[in-house]
Amino acid sequence: MTRRIFIVNAGLATAFTMGAACAQQVLINAAGATFPYPMYSKWFDEYHKKAGAQINYSSIGSGGGIAQVTAGTVDFGASDGPMTDEQIKAFQDKQGSAILHFPTVMGADVPVYNIPGVTAALNFTPEALAGIFLGKITKWDDPELTKANPGVKLPSSNIVVVHRSDGSGTTYIWVDYLCKVSKEWQTKVGRGTSVKWPVGLGGKGNEGVSGSVQQTANSIGYVELIYALQNKMTYGKVKNAAGEFVQASLAGVTAAAATASMPDDFRVSITNAPGKGVYPISSFTWLLIPSKIADPAKKKAITGFLTWMMTDGQKMTAALSYAPLPQAVVAKEMKEIAKIQ
Repeated sequence: MTRRIFIVNAGLATAFTMGAACAQQVLINAAGATFPYPMYSKWFDEYHKKAGAQINYSSIGSGGGIAQVTAGTVDFGASDGPMTDEQIKAFQDKQGSAILHFPTVMGADVPVYNIPGVTAALNFTPEALAGIFLGKITKWDDPELTKANPGVKLPSSNIVVVHRSDGSGTTYIWVDYLCKVSKEWQTKVGRGTSVKWPVGLGGKGNEGVSGSVQQTANSIGYVELIYALQNKMTYGKVKNAAGEFVQASLAGVTAAAATASMPDDFRVSITNAPGKGVYPISSFTWLLIPSKIADPAKKKAITGFLTWMMTDGQKMTAALSYAPLPQAVVAKEMKEIAKIQ
C-alpha cells in the first residue's frame, strides 16, 4: 500500500490513513441461508458503511452454511433451521468450541403457484399442502382444493410440484410445518434442510424455485415471502391451527412468535403456532457464531455487527417484509454476545 503523509496536519493524516487501512483489513466470510439473504445483504452493506468491516456472504442455503462453518471455511454460518444436536457435536469435535445461535429476524414461507387463468389468492388447508407434496393430490380440481376455494374455477390440470434442490432452511421451515400437520409426512419424509422428496422438480435457491414456478404452467412451490413480493408472484393463504385462512404478513409472523417460549439456546420452532391471526409457516432465522474467534479484529467486527443488528438493524426489517425480533429476545441475545471469546 502507498502511504501519503502531508506536511500540514501530518499526524492527523497518518492516523486517518492507518485507521482506514485497519478497517479495510477486517474481512469476514460467511455463508448459508437464502431465506434472509435480502435482509442480510442490506445489513452487511449498511454495516460496512458504518464500521468499515467487510462481510462477504454467500447465499448457498442453510445446509451449506452449517457445513462450511463446521469445516471452518467461513467465519460464521447462517441457517433457517437450528442445528441438530448431532450437528452441534460435529462442530464441537471439529472446532473444539461451541456454536451459538443468534436469531436475526422472522419471516415466512409462502405457497406460490402459476395456474393460467387463476389470479385469486387460493386457500390451502394443511391437508391440501401435505397431499400435494406427498404426490397424493395430483389435480388442481381435487376436492380438497375446490372445497376450500368456492367460486374459483380450478382446472383439471396436473399439478407440477417444485421444491428446493439444495440444502435449504426455507425447505426446513416448509417440511417442519408439514411434519406438524401430517403424520404421513413426518413418517415417510421427515424434516431437515434436505429431504427425499416424493414428487417434484428441483430448483436451486429461492431464486430457482420462483423462476421455475413462473416458467411452468400449473406449478406450485414454496419461497420466502420477500421473493414472492419482489417477483410479483401469486401466493396463497394457509389455514392455521385456529381454523383461519391467513395470508403471510408481518403481523401474522409476529403473532406466531408471540406464542413461543424462547429456550436458552434459541433453538425454537414457531411453525403451526396456536392462536388467531397467526401465519402458520413462520420462522426465526439464525446466525451461527463460533464461541471462540481467534482473530481479535474479526471478533470485534462480528460482535459489533451483532450489537448493531439487534438495535439499529431491526429498524430496517419491515421495508423488506421481515418481522423484527421481539424485545425480550433481543435482550436475551445481548447477554449471549458475552459468550463469544
